[in-house]
Amino acid sequence: MSENILIDNTIKFVQETLQGAEGGHDWFHIERVLNNSRLIAKGEKANLEIVELGALLHDIADSKFHGGDEAIGPRIASDFLKSQEASEEVIDHVINIINNISFKGGNIEQKFTSVELDIVQDADRLDAIGAIGIARTFNYGGFKGRALYDPAIKPNLDMTKEEYKASNAPTINHFYEKLLLLKNRMNTATGKKIAEARHRFMEGYLEQFYAEWNGEK
Repeated sequence: MSENILIDNTIKFVQETLQGAEGGHDWFHIERVLNNSRLIAKGEKANLEIVELGALLHDIADSKFHGGDEAIGPRIASDFLKSQEASEEVIDHVINIINNISFKGGNIEQKFTSVELDIVQDADRLDAIGAIGIARTFNYGGFKGRALYDPAIKPNLDMTKEEYKASNAPTINHFYEKLLLLKNRMNTATGKKIAEARHRFMEGYLEQFYAEWNGEK
């Protein structure tokens, strides 16, 4: 247990709320983002409590599991923080992190900025790439019943937010439509350094995937 009761209570709340969640968006995803956030925050001048709360609550109700409702996550987070008597300043900042953290196709202009958002966003994006990112991508693809790969269906690199959310393309396409783009969208020095190694791992994975698909190895 930490010395921060609010953080401890938030951890318990998130663990209980996400019981039975899809494997790529469960408590263990939150825990990894929290740990990544703490690591990145060491190199930044940031409010650690805001960083930790943002990491813990950023996926409390991911819209893709709630009929596309983007308001439900911020509402649940806000109600919880109010129940803990968090200040309005803290609540507003955390809700702004939740509302602005998502990739959403990459063509959406971010309306809020803060070093705390930069940290949590990097931490979340790190969990979307590398070995765990690959595992999460195929886990979600299976959850949605998507094909692994179809050479006839090319990646769409210019999707609108609505097209991105509605896409049912093969899982391999997601590497090009999101995962391989994240390295160049990291905010912090620590995030960029970690992303470089995870990006190279994904490139190696794709090379091996295509070689096996084509019977070359």
